[in-house]
Amino acid sequence: MSGDLKWNKIFGAGLGTVFAILVVQQVSGAIYATHAPEKMGYLVNVPDEADAGAAEAVLPPDWGTVLPAADLAAGEAAFARCQACHNIVSGGPDGIGPNLYGVVGGPVMHRAGFAYSDAMAAHKAEVPTWGYDQLDQFITAPNRYVSGTKMSFAGLRDTPTRINLIAYLRSQGSTGFAIPAPDPARQPGAAAPAEGAAPAEGEAPADAATAGTESGAAPAAAATGAATTQTAPVAPPAATSAPAH
Repeated sequence: MSGDLKWNKIFGAGLGTVFAILVVQQVSGAIYATHAPEKMGYLVNVPDEADAGAAEAVLPPDWGTVLPAADLAAGEAAFARCQACHNIVSGGPDGIGPNLYGVVGGPVMHRAGFAYSDAMAAHKAEVPTWGYDQLDQFITAPNRYVSGTKMSFAGLRDTPTRINLIAYLRSQGSTGFAIPAPDPARQPGAAAPAEGAAPAEGEAPADAATAGTESGAAPAAAATGAATTQTAPVAPPAATSAPAH
């Protein structure tokens, strides 16, 4: 008889435990139930893809203007974040990355014996030289510019810092690589005509030309009528006319 009571106690304890778990679950669910707010606390404005595509394109740096004015000391300070992987001393060894002495204007994969990635080798076949634009794009986002590169650096998004860094790299063994002349096409707003500027001499104002276009053939007809009126001969009165002497 005592054995039967023992098993009853075990089953009762198990059922009681299950019941307690269910009760705790239901009670906690009722107390800590989450409800969506009626009004969002703040709005996150995410532009549509169409709006993003319509954004004004960012012009590349005008190297003929920015390099002569670059801060070499600031560029050297920016290079400090590169020193964990790169050396820039003439004749210095390679590190995790290749030595960068003379890299500006030099060939891609300029260090013989360094184990470059296959992605960099493929890039060299398309773009063989580290020009200013190429370095700028690579430093901005290495893996975006050369997909698959072994360089783990995330990139340097700040344009003035990149310009100073490239100017410093040029000062280390690449001063023979010429700085291009200033390019007006790369200067913001230089190519756009000034709003409200007066038309050139002899040129009709745009509004007048537009008005003539939109009004169809009416101006032409009016002009024809005016010309006809001006060129029609007027005979003098017979009574007062006299032959020329």
